[in-house]
Amino acid sequence: MAKVMLREVDGVVSFYFAKKDMEETIEEIEFDTEEKWGGNAVLSNGETWWIQPGVKKLPKEEVCKKIVD
Repeated sequence: MAKVMLREVDGVVSFYFAKKDMEETIEEIEFDTEEKWGGNAVLSNGETWWIQPGVKKLPKEEVCKKIVD
């Protein structure tokens, strides 16, 4: 599990993992509505991370889990 920062600029959601100084964009997300946002997220570097589904309220800090490289 890792603490990441999620923020949205012009419809693009950034995924920033400070511990590795890694900033990527979310290319695909399992749940993409204002009421339920999250689930499996595919990043621009090909990694898949799990984000706890919930209300889309960005920016926010979230604890996420890396699923696939």
